[in-house]
Amino acid sequence: MNSDFVIASHSLVLLANLPDHMANSETIAENVCTNPARIRKIMSTLKKHGLVKTKEGIGGGYILGCDPEKTTLSEIYLAVSSGSLKPHWCTGDPDQECVISSNTQSVMDEIFSEAEKHMQSFLNQITISSVLEKIKHCESNN
Repeated sequence: MNSDFVIASHSLVLLANLPDHMANSETIAENVCTNPARIRKIMSTLKKHGLVKTKEGIGGGYILGCDPEKTTLSEIYLAVSSGSLKPHWCTGDPDQECVISSNTQSVMDEIFSEAEKHMQSFLNQITISSVLEKIKHCESNN
C-alpha cells in the first residue's frame, strides 16, 4: 500500500466534512500534513476518476464530486494505488532450470493478485461517510 491511498482518503473525508464548500490544495495539505504539490497531484488523479471537481482561479479549489454515502475506499484504492501490493521486484528467474527459481515469480504474482482482491473486497465495505463517522466518534470520546 502506498501513501497516496491514505492521502486521497484523508482528502476526500475532509471534503465530505465540508459539504458544498471548496478547499484549496494549501488547506488540504495543511490538514493532511504534506505539501500542496503532492495534494494537487493526487487530486488530479481523483478528478480523472470523478471523485472530486475543481474550480480554477481565485476562490477555487476542490469539492467532492461523488456521493460519500456510496463511494467506497475500494474505489479510491483503484483510482490511486491499484496494484501497489505487488512488489516491483520478485526473486527467481523464469529462465533457470531450478523449479523453485523458475516458478516463484508466477506463484507470488498469483498470491499478490488474490491478496489484492481480498483487500478490495474489504475496502468495498467502507464508505467515505463511514470513515467520517468513525472520525467524529473519536472526537466525541475525547
